[in-house]
Amino acid sequence: MGRPSRPLLSRESIARAALDTVDEQGADGLTMRAVADRLGVKAASLYNHVSGKDELIDGLAELVNAEIDLGPLAPAAGRAGAGGSAGTGTGVGRSGGAADRGNDWRAGVAAYARGYRAAFLRHPHTIALLARRRVGAERQLLGYDTLLAALGRAGLTPADAAEAAAALDYLVLGSALETFTAGFARPAAEYRPGYPALAGALEASAERSAGPGGGAPGLDERGFELALRLLLDGLAAARPV
Repeated sequence: MGRPSRPLLSRESIARAALDTVDEQGADGLTMRAVADRLGVKAASLYNHVSGKDELIDGLAELVNAEIDLGPLAPAAGRAGAGGSAGTGTGVGRSGGAADRGNDWRAGVAAYARGYRAAFLRHPHTIALLARRRVGAERQLLGYDTLLAALGRAGLTPADAAEAAAALDYLVLGSALETFTAGFARPAAEYRPGYPALAGALEASAERSAGPGGGAPGLDERGFELALRLLLDGLAAARPV
């Protein structure tokens, strides 16, 4: 049999094309026509698989969230084998022992937060589409459920866990959307006449980034790690004794 004259479409291939379109053209570039052009088909062909732009966004939300490793949030006993497949839903976040109430939970939540941020650093333009949108993709819902279960095992009340999940969202998505350092494009010394404190801070930060042997994390990375550490300290203090 000869090869089909038209590309074979599926919801997943359409979602992947939508994500690639947003990555390259930004949130405003996501249209049914743009996705169809990328796939080499007419826009009308997409409607056999998705109902419209809202479903495109649901599909790319599924793909981006599937890149977030939920393994670090698994119960301590099953964490070693959880890996990147923890998002399958089998037993993740359903049980746990005393280890989860020690310091292990901090390492797990921190690793999850870093992976969460890394996914959106790879796809920063999707934040504008998803940040104020309802949470509906299965992988999104699983991620929140897994995180809240892990925080519950760590000893937080459901209300405190909900606030912690919201705070983590603000921290991760805000840090993935904004780069603090890119806002200061001039050499630090040029700020000194009018803004001496800013100039001094930028110079000191640059020295710290260079480090003794070079290659130290930059200011954006260090700022995220500081905020994450302070958040985890606050959560630890909120747990019942």
